[in-house]
Amino acid sequence: MEKVKKVSSFSLSSLLRQQKDAKIALQLFLNPNPSHGSDKTTKPFRYSPLCYDLIICKLGRGKLFQEMEKIIDKLRQDTRVSLNEVVFCNVISFYGRAHLPDKALHMFNEIPSFRCYRSIKSVNSLLNALLACKEYSKIGEMLNNFENYATPDVCTFNILMNACCLCGDLGGAREVFDEMCERGIQPNVVTFGTLINGLCVNREINEAFRMKKIMERDFKLKPNAFVFVALIKGLCKVDDLDAAVKMKEEMLRKKVELDSTVYSTLISAYFRVGRRDEVNGLLTEMEMNGCKCDTVTFNALMHGYCQEKDFDSAFKVLDEMEGKGCKPDVISCNVIIRGLCDDGKLREASELLDDMPRRRCKPDVVSYRIYLDGLCKAKQFKEAAVILHEMVFKGYIPRDTSLCKLFDGLIQEGDRESLLRALDNMASVNCISKEVWEMVISMMCQQDNLSSASALVGMLTNDGVNKFSL
Repeated sequence: MEKVKKVSSFSLSSLLRQQKDAKIALQLFLNPNPSHGSDKTTKPFRYSPLCYDLIICKLGRGKLFQEMEKIIDKLRQDTRVSLNEVVFCNVISFYGRAHLPDKALHMFNEIPSFRCYRSIKSVNSLLNALLACKEYSKIGEMLNNFENYATPDVCTFNILMNACCLCGDLGGAREVFDEMCERGIQPNVVTFGTLINGLCVNREINEAFRMKKIMERDFKLKPNAFVFVALIKGLCKVDDLDAAVKMKEEMLRKKVELDSTVYSTLISAYFRVGRRDEVNGLLTEMEMNGCKCDTVTFNALMHGYCQEKDFDSAFKVLDEMEGKGCKPDVISCNVIIRGLCDDGKLREASELLDDMPRRRCKPDVVSYRIYLDGLCKAKQFKEAAVILHEMVFKGYIPRDTSLCKLFDGLIQEGDRESLLRALDNMASVNCISKEVWEMVISMMCQQDNLSSASALVGMLTNDGVNKFSL
């Protein structure tokens, strides 16, 4: 019988690259030669840097962080292997996307223990991760000791500028831009795109156009699609649609690729200012320019029709989406459910909610929150209590404001049975806040329903200690 050939580090890296399942890839990595495992004379498998790189990235992308951290610990002990800094940058990015800022910071601090030098690349990866987690204070702490790590580059300043814009600190963003120029670091298209977008979000349209002019005149940079889209959105925000259309025309003249975002933004704006008749022209132009309608475009159309209470047209768009090669998403259905609830058409909203699975679109927490709020707005509190039970059963939690409306309505109607059932539903998942609980007791006392209030207090003090969040 022919002896099974051992897997080498080279062939293992090939197997890992081909394996799409992260868990199977991990088993391959940990036991590359199972048929030779019983041989005590067999030397430990010698992993290549590429093997470590591949398995760490696969586990990180699959959010298998415990498994990834075990491999990282194994790497620390494998003194024969030194990895490139980019592997640790990837790990930091995985933690950032998973909103685990402390782990991202820990990985950054641990990089030297893996026989790897930290450069501005890992610094930027950490800043990006902290920004994704909205850890602005930690970004500030890093800046205080920044020069201990590395010399900032254009990417560093872009991240810091984006952080300022997200905080609404446009003055800080301008200071970052000025410091960047003083240090002799050349801004790039991302720099101007970040600043222009921040200005447009805050309706500083004139300043945004001034920055576009500086970008083109002083730095000889051509605006990309992101810059144009930011300006178009800013103009639509202040209802200057004619100027927004001119920006679209400029994109065509300068051969900047138009995407569905441009048209979706204009469609929403046209509906908002009562220019619905021009929407069909935009759709025709999209097709002529080779720009396909996507889910965002269809959602914009449905939202516009719902604003005008033209639900037949909204449902028609929803039904036509799949025929045009575009699958509706949960937002598509939520847009119509919200419109129906706002217009008091709760039966139709309920039917769409029930029909979503058939459309291969599972209702999410937003779907139920919208419908629950619609029922409370229509003072259908008993029905709302039933929906609350369904929400909790599916693991969805309503907002405190919705709970307050529901509990208040049930108390006003004297529906003690539904109230207690609703309270018990929320208590079963430990999701009644102290504020909501105090509000319920207070409202009962105001209604002179002291016996019910006393019963609820008894429920809280006797067996509610483990059920209610105090």
